Amino acid sequence: MHLDLNLLVTLDALLDERSVTGAADRLYLTQPAMSRALARIRRATGDQILVRSGRAMLPTPYAEQIRDEVHQLVTRAQAVLTPAAEVDPATLERTFTVQCNDVVIDALVAYLAADLARMAPGVCLRVLSDAAVPAADDLRRGRADLQITNQVPTHTEARSTTVLTDELAVIGRRDLPRPPSTWDALAALPHVVISREGGRHNHVDDLLKARKLRRKIAFTVPTLALALRIVDTHNLVTVAPRLLTRHALPPSLRAYPMPGATPPIPAVLAWHARHDRDAAHRWLRTLIVDALGKITRESFVAEPGIQGVRCPVEAGDRLRECL
Repeated sequence: MHLDLNLLVTLDALLDERSVTGAADRLYLTQPAMSRALARIRRATGDQILVRSGRAMLPTPYAEQIRDEVHQLVTRAQAVLTPAAEVDPATLERTFTVQCNDVVIDALVAYLAADLARMAPGVCLRVLSDAAVPAADDLRRGRADLQITNQVPTHTEARSTTVLTDELAVIGRRDLPRPPSTWDALAALPHVVISREGGRHNHVDDLLKARKLRRKIAFTVPTLALALRIVDTHNLVTVAPRLLTRHALPPSLRAYPMPGATPPIPAVLAWHARHDRDAAHRWLRTLIVDALGKITRESFVAEPGIQGVRCPVEAGDRLRECL
């Protein structure tokens, strides 16, 4: 049997209004159109639904019996077809998967943990290490809800916004005997390279090679945390993003400026188009943008002389329009 689910909306209005005219006005229909809809409902149910009693119309026992169920069905259907414009984090129960490298993970967790525990105790944040190869399929297939990378995704299904632009810094002990104030001084220091895949060559080597210099690599390690532990106990250095690393530095370490200009490092927040209007997803994106904004603002307060760092987060409302 073919079911016209629009009849449920009509039936709900008729049972609530107990009037063909009232139901027609409520659904912006003509009275003849509503009368025809009532006739179709009567044929489908085999019940009169509403019967005239003097100048009023009264529901039949069957109509009274199904009234609450019909209203619940219509309400649930409206909720399915009308995504929530707002979300209450306090009652939200959902697991979000964020994919990013360990430098971003360390920075975000430091700022997000307290906010999530206070604002959204039912939310679980699942963090995945970023893939060795840019993985558009991770967003498409739902393996990740969000990615934070240094590249704007090119596939058409992705949405993204650049939330901050960082710069490289040389991380070393405060008592380094020879601070890396020149390219020659930087090349002379033994380095700890951060590489999840174990690669020894990166953009720092390209910068040195352009000046006919070569550095000595003492360690190659997979994470920032391990690199900082090694640097903290030896006269070695590592090169990492200044803003995203600053919160993790112990008092014995500091971020030295690079000897010269280096390419900017963007932090790009990316998600799949299907999440554009998801209120809970938008809330999480805003929370992450705010967290990265705190990192940037606190760095500017602590190091007012740093150069080359931009923070689109400070555009506030304009950036949130991108989310």
